[in-house]
Amino acid sequence: MTRLPFIHMALAACLAAVGFASHAQEWPSKKVIALVVPYAAGGSTDATARLIADKLGKELGQQVVVDNRPGAGSNLGAAFVAKAPPDGYTLLLGTSAAATNVTLYKNPGFDLRKDLVPVAQVAQIPTVLAVNNDVPAKTLQEFIAYAQQKSVPVSYGSAGNGTSSHLSGALFNSMVKGNMLHVPYKGGAPANTDLMGGQVQAVFSPLVEVLAYIDSGKLRALGLASKTRSPRLPKVPALAEALPGFEVSLWNGVFAPVGTPPAIVDKLAVGINKVVQDPGVRKTLADQGSTPVGNTPAEFKKILDEDFRCRSHGNASIDPESCLNS
Repeated sequence: MTRLPFIHMALAACLAAVGFASHAQEWPSKKVIALVVPYAAGGSTDATARLIADKLGKELGQQVVVDNRPGAGSNLGAAFVAKAPPDGYTLLLGTSAAATNVTLYKNPGFDLRKDLVPVAQVAQIPTVLAVNNDVPAKTLQEFIAYAQQKSVPVSYGSAGNGTSSHLSGALFNSMVKGNMLHVPYKGGAPANTDLMGGQVQAVFSPLVEVLAYIDSGKLRALGLASKTRSPRLPKVPALAEALPGFEVSLWNGVFAPVGTPPAIVDKLAVGINKVVQDPGVRKTLADQGSTPVGNTPAEFKKILDEDFRCRSHGNASIDPESCLNS
């Protein structure tokens, strides 16, 4: 008699496991899958999402649509996914900012480590310092001197407070002891539009967002935030050539709400990896200056854990050099 409750508990656990397994086998079958982009349309994350959404939908046999939810340095979109039902139908294409934001916001509305599950990394993305054609500096060294002048601040746009484009500029300004003014936007696309319009003078942008403008001569690339030069822009120096140790490594990848059945997470990871291995997708990413990755949930988690090593509590007063250049 006394063992009956334990039998009931064991039976309930078995039934729950069967239910999850059945749900995972049926998934996806009931509705469209939303791939949330926490930035405005037209930016690098949006471009990557649209590149993979169609092919991922074909791999899964279910339509995948891009849902732009910009704001708060990507926190709004990430929080939306974190609070979504863990059924595999609401996903996030997150970026390095999702990890960095824990150092900048006391209450971002979600906890990346507790509320979201890493599924697979999509790409590694270089950051480029780009300026409009009205900026007198034609070389990296000239821009450093230009940023150091004290008469008028040099304004740089970003995809929002706490994003990599914000902290890259803050790190650069700190290292050169410059006089630069941060101007946050709701995504990279509006920042780049204002850059070309002369409202801001520089951006530290994911290369994919501005490469077409650089190729067409509308913007000028002065440096890459990487250890070495990019094959895509071989004449553009690495910022580390003038500022030893300057490196900002960016990534993007897919997340699901915590509680999503492991079988669904694994099925998603397999589908994403197939998409990333697609020759057309790899060529497009390479042409944009990005490096296609693709990995397992466990491998992606290791990358996140490494990013969190630089975490310290606080808000925008955090030293960007200690976080981005660790």
